Amino acid sequence: MSIRSQAELDQLRAIGRIVRMALDEMAKAVRPGITTAELDAICAAVLARNGAEASPRKVYGFPGTACISVNDEAIHGIPGRRTLAEGDLVKLDVTAEKDGFVADAAVTVPVGRVSATAEALARCAESAFQQALSVARAGYRIYEIGRTVERTVRKCGFSVMKEFCGHGVGRTIHEEPCVPNYYDKRSGSRLTHGLVITIEPIISAGDGSMRMDADGWTVRTRDRRLAAHYEHSLVVTDGAPILLTVA
Repeated sequence: MSIRSQAELDQLRAIGRIVRMALDEMAKAVRPGITTAELDAICAAVLARNGAEASPRKVYGFPGTACISVNDEAIHGIPGRRTLAEGDLVKLDVTAEKDGFVADAAVTVPVGRVSATAEALARCAESAFQQALSVARAGYRIYEIGRTVERTVRKCGFSVMKEFCGHGVGRTIHEEPCVPNYYDKRSGSRLTHGLVITIEPIISAGDGSMRMDADGWTVRTRDRRLAAHYEHSLVVTDGAPILLTVA
């Protein structure tokens, strides 16, 4: 969507705060021994307490409130009986709706002490996001975001998972435009003032190739290497973007 009024911005900020609260409470609860279903229940409680709904369930029939992906699982992991263990790398991805407005964000959280690779991968995903903010401004072409993300990830020695991208958001979970995490000259449209998008580096310690689990939802790295995901919803302006899902 493209914001046309202060009232719309206020509504987006409101759902953005709820998504942030859910992620914060889940991240605080991450520890060896907790199940992904228990983390999902924390998310569900935060949304219910604040009058919000989980968009993946509502729009796509996803069998959970949040997407919770562990280690080589990159995105769309289904919460369940899996117990987190010391050294795991867990991705928490929350998309929620309230009063017709949607926000989307994800973080990668270490479980206890993790390997140097896991720590560097999570840090790289966040750094790629932060670097991309400098070109997430009105007048820049969408491919500048992807170019910046890919350049940052490569400098870290990791790979972008090219099948997945950021996207428009605001009224539903996925809107136009697609915001690739790599340079794609086909993404030459210019960003416009008020456009609401996500930037979400999804990266791998391996070659970046993927495979889908038999459940039809969970996406893993094909080479079983670790994956990381970092995402926020934002509003494009003529200057620095307005971050909707940052505390």
